[in-house]
Amino acid sequence: MDYKVVFTTLDTVCEEISILSGPSDFPYGAVAERLIKCTKQIQEHGRALEPIVANLSAIFHRYDFDSQTPGNGYRTLVKVLNSCLLHIIQKARYIASHYNSAFFRAEHNVSEIEVYCSALCQLRALIHLAQQLINGNDYGQLYSLQDNDLSQRFVQEYSSMHKACFYGRCLGFQFSPALRPFLQSVVISMISYGETYGKKQSGLGLAALSLLTSGKYVIDPDLRGAEFERITQNLDMQFWKSFWNLTESGLITGLYRIASKQVKLNITLTVPPVTLHLPLASDSSLTANVSPPIAHWGPGPVHMRLISHEIRDGQDSEELLSFSRTNPPPASVSHLPWVQKQPRSPWLLIHFHGGGFVAQTSRSHECYIRTWSKELNVPVLSVDYSLSPEAPFPRALEECFYAYCWALKNCHLLGSTAERVCLAGDSAGGNLCITVSMKAISCGIRVPDGIMAAYPATLLTTDASPSRLLTLIDPVLPLSVLTRCIYAYSYAVQPAVSSSSLSALGRDTAVLLGDLTQGASNWIQSLLDPRWISGGARSPSSSQKTSQSSKIHGTSVPTSGCNLDYPLGFEPLRSECLASVRLTSCPIIKNPFVSPLLAPDNLLRGLPPVHIVASALDALLDDSVMFAKKLRDMGQPVTLTVVEGLPHGFLSLSQISKETETATEVCMAKIREIFEQKNPTPALSKRP
Repeated sequence: MDYKVVFTTLDTVCEEISILSGPSDFPYGAVAERLIKCTKQIQEHGRALEPIVANLSAIFHRYDFDSQTPGNGYRTLVKVLNSCLLHIIQKARYIASHYNSAFFRAEHNVSEIEVYCSALCQLRALIHLAQQLINGNDYGQLYSLQDNDLSQRFVQEYSSMHKACFYGRCLGFQFSPALRPFLQSVVISMISYGETYGKKQSGLGLAALSLLTSGKYVIDPDLRGAEFERITQNLDMQFWKSFWNLTESGLITGLYRIASKQVKLNITLTVPPVTLHLPLASDSSLTANVSPPIAHWGPGPVHMRLISHEIRDGQDSEELLSFSRTNPPPASVSHLPWVQKQPRSPWLLIHFHGGGFVAQTSRSHECYIRTWSKELNVPVLSVDYSLSPEAPFPRALEECFYAYCWALKNCHLLGSTAERVCLAGDSAGGNLCITVSMKAISCGIRVPDGIMAAYPATLLTTDASPSRLLTLIDPVLPLSVLTRCIYAYSYAVQPAVSSSSLSALGRDTAVLLGDLTQGASNWIQSLLDPRWISGGARSPSSSQKTSQSSKIHGTSVPTSGCNLDYPLGFEPLRSECLASVRLTSCPIIKNPFVSPLLAPDNLLRGLPPVHIVASALDALLDDSVMFAKKLRDMGQPVTLTVVEGLPHGFLSLSQISKETETATEVCMAKIREIFEQKNPTPALSKRP
């Protein structure tokens, strides 16, 4: 819908509410007064925002990848604002037409429109920040890579701005409607898990406790929003890791496998750390030595998972099964005469999973890997690289590169001739696809035939961009989560002890000491806050309710030192629980093998075709746009596809809705394009 129509409609429905809200027309006492005050504030925000949106709409095409790919953070902010306005219009129309109904719930409906008014206030602040980014950046640039002041102000605003309104009644309003119940379930599960986290209970006991505590967050969305904000403002990395690693549990993975495509081969492999010898891409008579991963604790094995829809030649070999981690090892299909083997595939897909470098494995990504294996009729090797903060950079990169080289050398065991090799990954895995290819170029060995990177992280810094502003409202990727993952992956100082010793020493505590020290005062204060001391249901006290009410109606907490020139009379709502977020300053973060967007041209030149699939509502959208532009300007083959209405991590949600399924099919089509591309490199030069 055209933004002019939306603003005109918003103003009209607000006028209608103001007219009918007299004591005789709207006989609900104090609720009517709240409704009148709220609609006046909505009108004020709408009238202030309309000219700003008009200016943004006139110029945001400058920041697109090309005219056929409309997508960047400025466009997204306008879309999110538009979605919020449409929800307000819908709710206001409902109130205007149903307030005389016997079943009309005045308190509920007015509370709903108040929360959306709060969300609109915060979005107005984000739009203002976006204006400053436009003024502070070069023409067509989405990131403030040289302006530390802009990034500092962005982090300050995130730390102090109120976010609970985005996690309660209007949770996920910007996403596809089919995803909102799922997001609500995730948020409620995380909060409930937080209440039982650390308690010495069996798995069944924890599940029972979580079930008992989750009900209050279903009934009270405002409490849910406040608790989720509190959890994410000062994040405990070990809690975050353990929650997302619940996807590795037998029950959840069992459900995944029932709902996913069935495959005939699904085995885990452990490859020992031995030096590999691969031919040089420029001269196959010469070889390059590839050492096993050694960072932080010395040589160690690399773990992988091989998935194949069909049993192929080589996959039944005793040599392959000798690498199997499955206990007991799977029976060789040579002993199963009724299983018909297929010839080796000319294709091989190597996959690196997402999870912010800190969580999950190939097991939690099987839901779409199985589909790829069946629909593309290709064996898939998914790498279970070591996770941070126990294994920071460059351990994961070393393991993924070693796995890639091992797969090239041993493709005959994987059921492939490796005439075409594609790297595919999402988020952190997308980063590793790019950096593994860069490392192959640096070592002079064969590069893959193409890369499919879904919503990749190409800039691991807190530099401000319009899409990064979405971290203030995104339940999947808040800025506090993003920065903790960045610091965990880039942490430079590690104890010089063995991998097994690290497990026993509680490595997360040591690694995150800096973060916890800086955030200690805020964290302790939140624990000592009388609202949380009582435990149990943690219902808001009367003073808290008063504070929430004042927030809804536009007053604000002091800004804790933020120095932004907001329009006269306007100030965003402030949180009572300040976040501990700091600017990324570690030099490792600017290493081109950590942040490929910062890589010099000579490290990127020679990359294979890169196909990036991003989401318009992802906080990392601008990473994809800027990296695609950089490759294009260098003359490197690259495509960018932007899907609508989906959050970061949509590949793992492929079975949740039609929209996520379609986006997954887009990724699969890009992989197929790599396998079927014309003018392949001669097979002789590709074989190790």
